[in-house]
Amino acid sequence: MGKFAEVLVVLYWIFCVGFVNGIGVNLGTQASHPLSPSIVVQMLKDNGIEKLKLFGAEEGTLNALKNTGIQVMVGIQNDMLPGLAAEMNAAEMWVSKNVSSYVNDGVNISYVAVGNEPFLKTLNGTYLQSTFPALQNIQSALIKAGLGNQVKATIPLNADVYESTTGKPSDGDFRADIKDLMLSIVKFLNDNSSPFTVNIYPFISLLNDPNFPLDYAFFDGSSSPIIDGSTTYSNTLDANYDTLVSALKKNGFSNISIIVGEIGWPTDGNINANVQYAQKFNQGLMNHIGQGTPMRPGTLDVYLFSLIDEDEKSIQPGNFERHWGIFTFDGRTKYQLKIGNTELVSAKGVKYLEKRWCVLKPSASLSDPNVASSVSFACGNADCTSLGYKTSCSDLDVRGNISYAFNSYYQKNDQDDRACGFSNLGTITNQDPSTQTCKFPIMIEESRGVTWRPGGAQEHGYATVMSVLISLLLLILV
Repeated sequence: MGKFAEVLVVLYWIFCVGFVNGIGVNLGTQASHPLSPSIVVQMLKDNGIEKLKLFGAEEGTLNALKNTGIQVMVGIQNDMLPGLAAEMNAAEMWVSKNVSSYVNDGVNISYVAVGNEPFLKTLNGTYLQSTFPALQNIQSALIKAGLGNQVKATIPLNADVYESTTGKPSDGDFRADIKDLMLSIVKFLNDNSSPFTVNIYPFISLLNDPNFPLDYAFFDGSSSPIIDGSTTYSNTLDANYDTLVSALKKNGFSNISIIVGEIGWPTDGNINANVQYAQKFNQGLMNHIGQGTPMRPGTLDVYLFSLIDEDEKSIQPGNFERHWGIFTFDGRTKYQLKIGNTELVSAKGVKYLEKRWCVLKPSASLSDPNVASSVSFACGNADCTSLGYKTSCSDLDVRGNISYAFNSYYQKNDQDDRACGFSNLGTITNQDPSTQTCKFPIMIEESRGVTWRPGGAQEHGYATVMSVLISLLLLILV
C-alpha cells in the first residue's frame, strides 16, 4: 500500500468511523435483587451513557428505554442458537417480538447480538454449527421486517478467535481451527454493513499468565512494550485490537467496523481485582478511546463491562465474576470515574430494607460443630465472594467472616427472621458490622427477591464455600 493510500485509510477511520457518540455499557440480569428498569435508565441518563448492551430481550428494560434515544444492542442467548439456525420462522418470530415491536414503540434498537462468545475454546465446539446460520436467519428476518438498514446483526466474539504466532499485532490472523468459518462470518457481516464485535479483557490476560506484566494491562506506559516494526505497543488493548485489525486486513476486510462489546476491570474477589486497579483501568480507558489504536486512529466504539454487580453470576472462572460493575448492586458508585464530561453519580430513588444485619452471636463458640455447615450453607445460597485472600473483606477475623456469610444469606432472603437461625448461632443486630474496607450490605426493596429456602446449597456456590472454609480454618489455626 502506497503512502497516499495509507493516509486515505487513516482519514477514513478518523472521519467516517471515528465519530461514535457516547460510551456504552453492558447490563446483565444475573442478580437476585435487580434494580428496577426505571432506575437503571435514569442512571444511564444521569451519567451520560448513550448506549446499552443487553444479554437478552428483557421486557421491563426495553419498555423503560422507549423514547430515550439510548442506542440498544439486544442479545440472544447461546442456547437459542440451534433453534434459530434450524427454523427461519423462529428467527422471524423472535425479531417480530423482540425487535420490531419495540422499535415501533420508540426503542432505539441498532444491533442484535447473536449469541455471546459462542466459539470460546471452553465450549468445546457446541455452537460451531449453529451460530452462522442463526446470524444469517436473524439478519434475513430483520430485512424482511423492513429493519435491514436500521438494525444490524452481529456476533460478540471472544478475542481467542484470532491470534498472532509471533505475539506481534501485525502477524494477527484468525484461529486456524475456525478460520474458514470466521471468514464466512466476516464476509457476511461486511456484505450487510454489520460490525465485527469482540470482547477484550486485559484483566483475564493478567489472571491467566503469572508472567504477564501488570503495567501492560493499563494505559500509562509499560516497562515491557511490544515492538512491532516501527510501532511500539504499551498496552494490551491496542495490541489485541490491532491483532484483530491485522487478521481482518490480511483476509481482505480492511474497512469493516469493530465494536469492543465488553471490556472492564472487576473490583473484588481476586488479588488484582480491587477498586484502585478498576478505577485506574477504566479511567485510563475513557481517556484513551478517543485516540484509537496505531492501526485505526479515531474513537473506538466501546461497551464497558459492566454497569452493575451481579450476585448470581457464575463464579466458575473466579470469585471476581460478581464484581465487574462500575456500580454496586444497589447503584452506588464504587470510585470516581469521568465518562466524557460527566462524573459518575449514584442511582436515585433506591429503597432499602431496615438497617438490620445478621451476625454470629457474641456468645457462640467457634468450636461449635454447626459453624462450618452453617457457613457452607450461607455461602452456597448467597454471595461470599468478598471473603478471602486480598479481597475487600480480608481484614475480617474468623467471627467477622462467619458474620459476613450469615448476613449475606439473611439479606438475600429479604431479612426474613428465619434466615438468621443457623442452628441458633445467628442473631439480628441494629449495629452496622461493616469495617473501613468491608461493607456488610443491606438489601434493596425494589426486586423480585428470592423465596425463603430452609436447605440445599447451590452448586455454583461450591468454589466460594471451599474458599471461605479454608480461610476460616487458616484464621482459626493462626
